[in-house]
Amino acid sequence: MRSTAPCTVTPEGVFAGLYLQPSCPPAGCLDGLAGSADLAAAGRFGCSRPGSHIVLNRGECVRPARQGAKGRDIRMEEIIRQLLVNLGEDPEREGLQRTPARVARAWAETTAGYAQDPGAMVRAALFEAESKEMVVVGGIDFYSTCEHHLLPFFGKAYVAYIPKGRIVGLSKMARVVEAYARRLQVQERMTAQIAQCLMENLEPLGVAVVLRAQHLCMMTRGVQKQNSYAVTSEMLGCFKKSPKTRAEFLQLIRDKPGN
Repeated sequence: MRSTAPCTVTPEGVFAGLYLQPSCPPAGCLDGLAGSADLAAAGRFGCSRPGSHIVLNRGECVRPARQGAKGRDIRMEEIIRQLLVNLGEDPEREGLQRTPARVARAWAETTAGYAQDPGAMVRAALFEAESKEMVVVGGIDFYSTCEHHLLPFFGKAYVAYIPKGRIVGLSKMARVVEAYARRLQVQERMTAQIAQCLMENLEPLGVAVVLRAQHLCMMTRGVQKQNSYAVTSEMLGCFKKSPKTRAEFLQLIRDKPGN
């Protein structure tokens, strides 16, 4: 499943429970997909090739056997396995043996939006139309992950626009919501991203987005308020300028079934 090589240098620090080798042997490791955490940690520990390998235990340098998605999955499994150890668990016991692989697949699914281009989705489904009446798609279920605690938040999205010579396929509005939801997010930013994407690529007279969501970081930890929810909105164009247009949208989503 993975290739290993002995560490010749004692790790000088710990980042997120993983030991990072302070120097990279030029011929001894594969280049990886370095994220911002990799870069920050590698810079602190003097790694010349950040993201190329990690040291999960003192004396063992773990290197992905293959690059790309497969190598990424292997790295994720090793990280989850080490997390279980840090929690005091035995990753080799019966109930946990396949947990690292399951978690890696789950994270690949919940962060699939990074590989999607919401703007391209909109541009691929534009149609000429003379209508200038409001188009509303409501009750769009979404599931996302809070970037602060890596816990889920979920709810419904309500998206509207007023055309200016073009309309977009209705399903694409739901797909744009999904693409931004399947990332590490905060609800406020996600709301703005959905609205900006439609405004920039559809170029309507205005866009309105409302998200209503429950956050497990508020329900299961901290204040532990199980019935709490958060509502965010973003109004652009005529929805921002015209109180009457904004009020019509808010009334329509109040009256829609499935609220």
